[in-house]
Parts: sequence; structure tokens; C-alpha cells
Amino acid sequence: MREAVVIIGAGQAGASVAQRLRALGYQGRVALLGAEPHPPYQRPPLSKKYLAAEWTRERLWLKPPTFWADSDIELHLGTEVRSVDPYARTVAAGDEVLRWDKLVFATGARPRPWPPGFAGKRHVYELRNIADVDKLRDAFGAGRHMLVVGGGFVGLETAAVAASHGLSVTVVERADRILERAVGEEVSTFLRRLHEGQGVRVMEGVTIAKVLGNGEFKGVQMTNGDVVTADSALVGIGVEPDVDLARAAGISTDNGIVVDAFGRTSHPDIWAAGDCAQFPFAGGAIRLESVQNAVDQAEAVAADVVGAGQPYVPVPWFWSDQYDAKLQIAGFARQVDQTVSLRTARGEAHWRFSQGTLVAVEAINDARAFMAARKLMEQGIAVQPEMLTRDGFDARALLV
Repeated sequence: MREAVVIIGAGQAGASVAQRLRALGYQGRVALLGAEPHPPYQRPPLSKKYLAAEWTRERLWLKPPTFWADSDIELHLGTEVRSVDPYARTVAAGDEVLRWDKLVFATGARPRPWPPGFAGKRHVYELRNIADVDKLRDAFGAGRHMLVVGGGFVGLETAAVAASHGLSVTVVERADRILERAVGEEVSTFLRRLHEGQGVRVMEGVTIAKVLGNGEFKGVQMTNGDVVTADSALVGIGVEPDVDLARAAGISTDNGIVVDAFGRTSHPDIWAAGDCAQFPFAGGAIRLESVQNAVDQAEAVAADVVGAGQPYVPVPWFWSDQYDAKLQIAGFARQVDQTVSLRTARGEAHWRFSQGTLVAVEAINDARAFMAARKLMEQGIAVQPEMLTRDGFDARALLV
């Protein structure tokens, strides 16, 4: 009987595991299980090009529909996985029970529960998948007012698309500033001013006290007494790792499914990759929600499945498009104690240091700085803060 690898989750990570297994010459059965009816697709464009109706649904597909069958990868779509039995080595999915020799969790993340008062009301939306975006488009219309709850990447990208389509938009963020956990104050300030320049009202450090409307969303009242009326709401308050199946199967979980540097879980023949996985990073543990991590960690897991694993030590990178601004981030800014900001005719870049070590660069419309910084960190080339202030500094000159 052929050895079988079953992958739970047909998003970017799951699809990347399957593709990499075949690229590495794996000859066993590969089954990819997805809850949605769609073949594996890109998620970042959902809140950008797809929401703006600039991309068709088919353009989201990671591969042409024939690719999966041609690669001998079984797609089980629209399939809810009910349980995993690590002892019998089976997965109960839909009406099937699949046997596995090796199993990969690529279950991703799901939106956090909505704050009280939003659930059950019409014209309240979230944005995580194709179906969500198709529903959200119903709220678009010039002259309408949309409330965006949460000043993270999804909320701000949605606000940008909505404002560009003629909606009045208000963003409410309970933290002191938008993107507080993701970027430095300089970038938060730039993006706040960018949105305000497009007519978006940005309210920071505020908390919703009451959701207005009976059955149909009408707006919110803040704890300070302010009332924001709106025709619709997009709730984008972050996500949490989808670990229910793993936890029920007895797999170790924390802020995600706990894995080592090879993507191995607490079970010797079970791995995890992507948004659902918590892995060692910089002396601690981290869970990353990015395409880069989903692909690279998935490929590292696939290599380990076939016995050719190497420790996964990433230099994370992210991006966000809002209006005509492209934010690109290389590295991960933790315990930053010094920032050097460089501005050019192209844009600006903020170099973040921790105890003299470069840990991240946040670039706005400055792809050169982003790419150079990313390569410097990948190659382990030291950059001192004082170097950046020298006349004519060019990070690319430091690259090997």
C-alpha cells in the first residue's frame, strides 16, 4: 500500500506542502483537504484587488485547476474535517475516513469572535475568504458610510478600497494607534495621515460601548459618548490560530500548534505549518501570519516529511497596499530601542535596532531599502545604526 500524507487545510501553507512534496520526488499518496469549495487560492488580494473588483475570482487561484490532478494531488474540497485519530492514523472528513502515515496541520487562522452586539445584525461583515468578500461588496455604494472596527492591515486595506469607491469611512481602533503591534509610530502616523487625506475618519484609543440598531446595523456609541452612524460594519479585530482539531487529538498547543524548528509537533508523524503553527524564533516562540511564512515553513515541513529537513530560520517579510502607498516590512521588530529613519525622493524607510542589532526595516514606497535590508538580514551582515547616517549611505553596497 502506498504511503499517504494527508494535509488538513488547502490554503497557501497546505498547497505549498503538497507541491513541495511532489517537487522533492515524493511518490506516496498526497491528499489536500479544504473546507471551502474553491481550489487553493491567494488570500492577500482579497482585501485589495479582489475586493476592488480589479481581479476575477479565477485570478486568485494559486495554480490552474488541472495542475492538482496532473500532479497526482487529491483535492478534497468543501470538506469539513470532524476529527483526527493519531493512534488509528485516520482523519474523519465529510463522509470519508482517510488513512494517513504522515499528517500535516495547515489549518490557518480564523477571525476572533465579534464584540458583543455585532453578531446577528444585518450588514455586519468580516473578511477572511472569498465568500466574505462577495458579501462585503454588497455594502459598497457611493454615499454610504462604513464603520471599520480594527485598525490592523485588513481593516485599513478595506478602508482604503471603500474610500476609493466613494464610501464615507470611519476606522475605530482601541489601541493608542493603528497597527500598534505591527509597526513603529512613524509608520502609524504616515498611514493615519494618508487615510485622513482621503477623507477617512480615524479614531484611536477608543472603545465601543454599544452597537446601535435592532436587527440591522445602524452604528455605534463609544464609551466617551460619541455616536458614529453607519450603514455597514467591517469587523477586523484580528485572528486566532485554528487549533481545535489538533488540541482534540492531543497535540500540544499554545498560541498555535507547538512545533520545533523542523515543523514537528508533539506527535512523531504529525507536522504543522503556516498561520496555525507556533515555532522557535529569536530565543522565544512566534506565530506568523504571512504568505512568506506560509510558503517557506510549508516547504521546510515537506522536506522534513521526506527526510531532508533543515531547521526553519526565517527573516519574515510582509507587505500592504493602501491607496498609492506600498508598505514593505523585513524582519520582526521586537524590543526595539533605536530607530534610524531615512527619507528619499522615492519614499521613506525606518531601520529598527535592538541593542545595536538590526531587527527590522519598515519601508514605504522604498523597495530598494526593503530589498537591501532583507538580504542583509538573510546573509547575517551586520549594520550599525551610525552607518546609516553617513553621507551617501547605500545599504546595497554592503551586500556580498
